[in-house]
Amino acid sequence: MGFIAVVWGADRFVYGAAGLASNLGVSRLVIGLTIVAFGTSAPEMLVSGMAAAAGSRAMGIGNAVGSNITNVTLVLGAAALVHPLRVHSRLLIREIPVLFLSMAVAWAFLWDGELSRLEGIVLLSGMFALVAWISMQGRKEQAEEPDVLAGGFDDDDIPDSLPTAKAVATFLLGLVFLLVGSRVLVWGAVGIARDLGVSELVVGLTLVALGTSLPELAASVAAARRGEDDIAVGNVVGSNMFNLLGVLALPGIIAPGTVDRAIITRDFPIMAGVTLLLLLMAMNERNHIGRKRGITLILVFIAYFVMLFWNPSLPGPSS
Repeated sequence: MGFIAVVWGADRFVYGAAGLASNLGVSRLVIGLTIVAFGTSAPEMLVSGMAAAAGSRAMGIGNAVGSNITNVTLVLGAAALVHPLRVHSRLLIREIPVLFLSMAVAWAFLWDGELSRLEGIVLLSGMFALVAWISMQGRKEQAEEPDVLAGGFDDDDIPDSLPTAKAVATFLLGLVFLLVGSRVLVWGAVGIARDLGVSELVVGLTLVALGTSLPELAASVAAARRGEDDIAVGNVVGSNMFNLLGVLALPGIIAPGTVDRAIITRDFPIMAGVTLLLLLMAMNERNHIGRKRGITLILVFIAYFVMLFWNPSLPGPSS
């Protein structure tokens, strides 16, 4: 029930926010690059925030890292199976280096085994700076290529005409479902962890991360089916940057404290490794990720899940 409410709520949240922004005169390009892109990370942000507020800091941090691993392996792997993906050279030169920079900053903050409120605020500030940078780059590209429309997002994402009252009601309804759904999801996930005898961190890295990555999976597979390779890959790269800066910030701001060493010594290196694997896969003569490489990514995702449940804990504080 929590998963359903979160996914549906995120969809309505984005639709209402995009309609309201359009009515206020914000360009479709900026809406596509910010509100729609941010919306796919809304489930991770709300769930991590709710988990931290409920005293499950490890689940909130695990959700951020696990979602990034899921996005690169399962989401891109599934999209590549639907349609081979061509990675734009601009993404390799500009966005992916920023993703690695975000990863390095987050890792440096976690390395001492603590995530403080100040570090959380710095990460969250980085997310707002990222949104501003993406908007500036988008407007620059729009000026150079006037025919580019909202970064390729279609009318299902950005409504052409939505009355302001309906847009506000849809936005608020989506927000309510996001809040309630994320709380129910956390409550259910904690219960699952106890029943299975595994840590909340492992549930956050796997079941919760998989559930909150459903919007990215749906968006990237749909984009791949339409032949919109830039959106399929860019959605994952953008979402992962939001996760590292915005999602990871919330446990630090809401419930600062110790971080499980397993995140630092096991899961963060795996996240960096699969991101590097994505980069290496894309760096060929055609910047192409075919179906065989898509299968490889999915197998990596399965192997990671199996490893966590086979050997779910490493020494270190759990909360």
